[in-house]
Amino acid sequence: MAYGKSIELFLANGTADSLIIAELSNWNGKAIKIPRIEVADCKRDDINGAGVYFLFCKEEDDTDSVYIGESETVQDRLIQHIRDYNAEKEKFYWTTAVIFLGRDLNKALIRYLEDRFVQIARECKRYNVLTKNTYSRTVMKEAHIAAMEEFIDNVRVLINALGYKVLEPTVQNTSSSTQDDEILYLSTGAAKATGIVTTEGFVLLAGSVVNEKVSEKSLSKGAIALRKKHFNSGKVKDLTTTEDILFSSSSAAADFVTGYSVSGPAMWKNAVGKPLKEIESR
Repeated sequence: MAYGKSIELFLANGTADSLIIAELSNWNGKAIKIPRIEVADCKRDDINGAGVYFLFCKEEDDTDSVYIGESETVQDRLIQHIRDYNAEKEKFYWTTAVIFLGRDLNKALIRYLEDRFVQIARECKRYNVLTKNTYSRTVMKEAHIAAMEEFIDNVRVLINALGYKVLEPTVQNTSSSTQDDEILYLSTGAAKATGIVTTEGFVLLAGSVVNEKVSEKSLSKGAIALRKKHFNSGKVKDLTTTEDILFSSSSAAADFVTGYSVSGPAMWKNAVGKPLKEIESR
């Protein structure tokens, strides 16, 4: 059973564009969101403690990337990242850092956290993960592992609340929590697709078969470009989706599958043939 949670946000400089402290009720950890341009001059003691950090980047093709790291002196490490970029030792440019600190964190614990966060971010596939190597064989007591897994759960909540879904799968536990009556189907021509409505939009599920041909007269330029982008990225192979793909609406997903402009609420139907527009009208 899920329980409500309380998050306290403190705008350290009175603006949401500057340093933000985020704390979860009944947890001794905290999150610090800080712009790149404020890192070097920040005078807070806690920002230079032991913790893990996420560096968020926007690539030239508008895709999102993240570097996940750990350090016993986080601020010093972030400053080193900036120096390495200026010296052309690092190729990625990050604009925002989100740092997670906690009491009694040590080198072994933050190495464990870094490795787990990299694993989770890669599995979620929302961001391109820039971290190359982690300490995947950190030996810890069972009690410490349990405590760090709870730490990870709390980080998921806070980083999502701060606007970064780097640790959130596109569909929550598809194999176990998605009921048959929630899955929607679209079948036309060679296309046979499945999808689901989520809080973010509409997710086309992995294994969906899409039509090969595209009607450039029917589809918008944006829809055509999006189709090419997903095909080129490897998310579609042999006309079959290789992973879950998030769309802004059911119609956008239906256009992608069919290759021409259609009404998503009319085309997507549940297992008994009821269209989405009737389901939502209830």
